Amino acid sequence: MGTLWWVGVATVPAVRSATLGALNPIPIFWLDLPLFVFASAAAALGFRAGAWIAAPWAALVALGMAGYATVTGLAGWGALLMIAAAVGSTGAAILLITGRIPAELVIRGPFRFRIAAPASPRAHRRRTAQQVAVFWLVFLALIPAAISLIEHRWGLALDSPVWLRGAGLLLFAGAGVAGIWAAATMSTRGRGTPLPAAMPAELVIAGPYRIVRNPMAVSSLAQGAAVGLMLGSWLIVAYAIAGGLVWNFLIRPQEEADLEARFGAAFAAYRERVRCWLPRVPRGGAPSAAAEARGGRARR
Repeated sequence: MGTLWWVGVATVPAVRSATLGALNPIPIFWLDLPLFVFASAAAALGFRAGAWIAAPWAALVALGMAGYATVTGLAGWGALLMIAAAVGSTGAAILLITGRIPAELVIRGPFRFRIAAPASPRAHRRRTAQQVAVFWLVFLALIPAAISLIEHRWGLALDSPVWLRGAGLLLFAGAGVAGIWAAATMSTRGRGTPLPAAMPAELVIAGPYRIVRNPMAVSSLAQGAAVGLMLGSWLIVAYAIAGGLVWNFLIRPQEEADLEARFGAAFAAYRERVRCWLPRVPRGGAPSAAAEARGGRARR
């Protein structure tokens, strides 16, 4: 990709302007050629030294380009591409050096899985409401606002029709109702909260959990995308999609392994019956966790 970009810079003035602004490409080229292009090729061939060189260089260039685009309002596309290159290079370097992505690091410290301490239903609902409020403030307001500001400052904003913004508002409201329903069900039926540090003590398969296994994740990602539609920001929509990928590939496998370890056949039967992402209205009532556990024992 680095080689193709440099070919574009050399042959297409629009590419050079959009990605480098007023920067002189010649000194950047002679630094980037060995430190990123050649180093990335070496890493692709299995040489770890190439990863140790390409990843830090990509991160340094991404930081510099982000600063340049923020100060001048130029080369926004270059900053965005370099951020993507830095993330990709870092992930590839970790995979090459360690042989895997250490996803367990995501659930350490305050995010380590722990069962909620015994408390009254009212206390669980209060803590859940506080968590939802903080999540909405940080991930659906502050971060999207910062992304929108950067998007406009870097010249990345695209025109958005009014009807699409209206659709975003409707999606946000609907997903918000679904998320609150899921949070309330978890706190009352599960005797816990959505936060990993205070997880439910019981397997929750009622309410929206009868329709989809992870209604809070689905509603949160839908709300994130809805904020992007309302603000006319494709970058916020991309941010929501990226959050979904991180959750699906790094967090969900560990969360489901924990649930299976704690609830055994009950969760295994639930996972077979209810899909993770695509809602499906069940026929008839949902069996209780105890009934699913009995069924699991009978099948052994």
